[in-house]
Amino acid sequence: MDNRQAIGSWLSGPRAAAEEMGADFGYRGERLGLPQDGPGSIAPLGRRFGALFIDWALCMLIAYGLIAAGDQQAAGNWALGVFLVMSLLTVGTVGSTPGKRILGLRVIAEDGSRLGVLRVALRSVLLLLVIPAIVWDRDSRGLHDRLARAVQVRI
Repeated sequence: MDNRQAIGSWLSGPRAAAEEMGADFGYRGERLGLPQDGPGSIAPLGRRFGALFIDWALCMLIAYGLIAAGDQQAAGNWALGVFLVMSLLTVGTVGSTPGKRILGLRVIAEDGSRLGVLRVALRSVLLLLVIPAIVWDRDSRGLHDRLARAVQVRI
C-alpha cells in the first residue's frame, strides 16, 4: 500500500476508509424506513439545535419571570424543571415542543406512531442529562432518542 493512501484515509476519517472498502451507509433514516428528504425525513441537526435553543430560552424566561423572582442563579436551576414539564406536556400530547413546532419538527416513535408517556418521560430525563443527547448514531439520533425508540422528523 502506498503511504499516501494510508495518510489520506487517516485524514478522511473512519467513514471514508470504510466506504473505500465497500461499506454502504446509505442516507440518514434509511434503516428506519424514512424518506431521504421532505416531510417525515430525519430532522437536520441545525434545526434541532435551533429548537433546543428556543425551548431553553422560553424555559429561562418562564423560570426567571414567574418562579425565581428575578434571581438568575435560581432561574437556571428552575429552568431545568420547567424544561422537563414542558417536554412531558408538549411532546407527550402534540409531539413537539414550541421550538420544534416553530422550526417544523416533531418527535415520533420509530414505527411512526405517537410516543407513549413513559417513553416521553425517559427521553426527557435523558435529554436533561445532556451526555446521552450528544452521543449520536449514524442516523443522527441521540442516545436519548435511541433508548426511547424515538426519532425527530420534519413536519
